[in-house]
Amino acid sequence: MSSKVIAIIPARGGSKGIPRKNLLVLGGTPLIERSIECARQTPSISRIIVSTDDHDVGECAQRTGAEVIWRPAELSGDTATSESALLHVLDTLESTASYIPDLVIFMQATSPCRHPHDMENAIAQLQREHADSLFTAFPVQGFVWRRKGGELTSFSYDYRNRLRRQDSPEEFIENGSFYIFKPWVLRQLNNRLGGKISMYVMSILDSVQLDEPEDVSMIEKVLALDYVP
Repeated sequence: MSSKVIAIIPARGGSKGIPRKNLLVLGGTPLIERSIECARQTPSISRIIVSTDDHDVGECAQRTGAEVIWRPAELSGDTATSESALLHVLDTLESTASYIPDLVIFMQATSPCRHPHDMENAIAQLQREHADSLFTAFPVQGFVWRRKGGELTSFSYDYRNRLRRQDSPEEFIENGSFYIFKPWVLRQLNNRLGGKISMYVMSILDSVQLDEPEDVSMIEKVLALDYVP
């Protein structure tokens, strides 16, 4: 029997750094619409739900083919966590339709460069590894330093015994593109990650996020490449 897999995209109307960020047009397409289209092209996803408090975001989401669950005011402020919005969606689906998914894909709208094949491959990886949750990351290999209390230390290597770059340890940075979890992980741990955790590695180009205004130009350039790894 196939799994019930839903995508949840939290998308508040407010944003301090970039006003109306979720409706910002990048490469000719609003930001929220890019995530919805990616989910629509992922074969295993059966339902796409946008959690929002904003009429314009909700209207755009419905027009693009997603369901909308309206977020209450207490979950719409700057201090509201993504976990609280995710839980609200699961509670609403269960209470109004007795619907409980097998897997949830939490997609962050601020990651517009992801591809459907990564979503599909990550679902398959989680199931293959019998994992309970999964995060996405990109690899880095090099000489990492850390600043703490005004002091610099070589973190990933000993500068007194320098390695060749290719011999330095490979590390991974969580890119926030999407997370997959079984509903019990969120309910029991109030966290998107828990139980047996898997990591899905993505290209650094697909990992670009919209956090600051200066990110817009870089994202436009990546989208223009039409890059598929």
